[in-house]
Amino acid sequence: MDTETAYNQALDYLYSYVDYSLKKSSELAKVHFELGRMRTLMAMLGNPQEAYPIIHVAGTKGKGSTSALAASVLTAAGYKTGLYTSPHLQDYVERIQIDGRPISHAQLVELVEEIKPAVAKIPALTTFEITTALGFLYFARQNAQAAVIEVGLGGRLDATNVVTPRVAVITSLSYDHMAVLGSTLTLIAGEKAGIIKPGIPVVSAPQPGEALSVLEKISAECNAEFTLVGREMTFEGMEHSLDGQTLAIIDQHSSTTNPLQGREPKSVILRIPLLGMHQVVNAVTAYTALQKSGLSLSEAAIKKGFAEVRWPCRFEVLRRDPAVVLDSAHNADSARRLRQTLDDYFPGHPVVWIFSILEDKDADGMLAELKPRLMQVIATQTDHPRVLEAEKIVRLVQPTGIPVELVRPGSAALDRAMELAGERGIVLVAGSVAFAGEMKTAWEKRLHV
Repeated sequence: MDTETAYNQALDYLYSYVDYSLKKSSELAKVHFELGRMRTLMAMLGNPQEAYPIIHVAGTKGKGSTSALAASVLTAAGYKTGLYTSPHLQDYVERIQIDGRPISHAQLVELVEEIKPAVAKIPALTTFEITTALGFLYFARQNAQAAVIEVGLGGRLDATNVVTPRVAVITSLSYDHMAVLGSTLTLIAGEKAGIIKPGIPVVSAPQPGEALSVLEKISAECNAEFTLVGREMTFEGMEHSLDGQTLAIIDQHSSTTNPLQGREPKSVILRIPLLGMHQVVNAVTAYTALQKSGLSLSEAAIKKGFAEVRWPCRFEVLRRDPAVVLDSAHNADSARRLRQTLDDYFPGHPVVWIFSILEDKDADGMLAELKPRLMQVIATQTDHPRVLEAEKIVRLVQPTGIPVELVRPGSAALDRAMELAGERGIVLVAGSVAFAGEMKTAWEKRLHV
């Protein structure tokens, strides 16, 4: 059997289990999440997640970027570094990477065959649990020296929460997955804080007061040192352009001696290719997590890792003139950050938004945040079981007075948006990670026609 056939069969096997990422919110609300299955599976595989130091990252927004930044630094420092994230953009193997390279199709097939006997003995395992186990096992088999593990959903009962990390990281919290995590920031923060372990340092991005109080309370109960970005670790955004941005990080609890001014807080200047002020916050969060991990890192490695990070479909400018921008924003909070980034990099340019979103996401909230920049909406829909029908997007937009058209498929929507945008307008693709990945593929095909 050729490798690609075997790979597709391996994916069919993984998807033959329950994949909650494809379930509607009404079904998710009934699910009984628990860690017993995952602990049993990991024990049967020899607990490979204990073979390397881990940075564990939860949060509503920014956890993927923060994870990618941290992993890039570890690789630059010479660590053989695993990175486990979800969902993928274009190919399932993107979820499991070492030093920026996804596991090969052949390697995934091999590991799937290996774990099948163990999986068969544990009832009710899910696609995500099995994939997480594959990631942990792959990193151990490849002799990874460190790993950055992104939480899938929530934290407390997420499949990744069988690890004992060097540091627990909570990125920006906002409203998402409310059917599972709860309808208040207090409840959501409580679920995310489930990754906090006794005596393990905690690093948090800036948080709304309601969420922050929960994180601080649980950290104190666990006797876990709590570091808040923006308080103990302050920062400043500096120069920015479409080529990247520079930031300054000031550690308020560490100091250097200045011959003229005496003791002053230690600071470092870093450059990242990721765009938007929210990515500055993610970078500071990643930097702080690395500092608290206890792993040996030189300033040169930190600078190199930050400068070389790659994390597609996060305000990714596919073309500059006229501009085509691809983003993974999928709730009101991320749409607000997206609008601010548009204001920073493309002030005054009218936006044609190609919009597809999943049915359980806040389409109204996204529209309200982006409305001030929109000259036109193109409603389309990605190939996903939870997608909101394009017709519903049209009905959602119509009362706002913003012109809206329905165009399917996404590749045709891209053509129409570029036509409408003309020489001065910006084509923006946003609404879900799955949609961003699909449209990135469409763009790549367009370039190779």
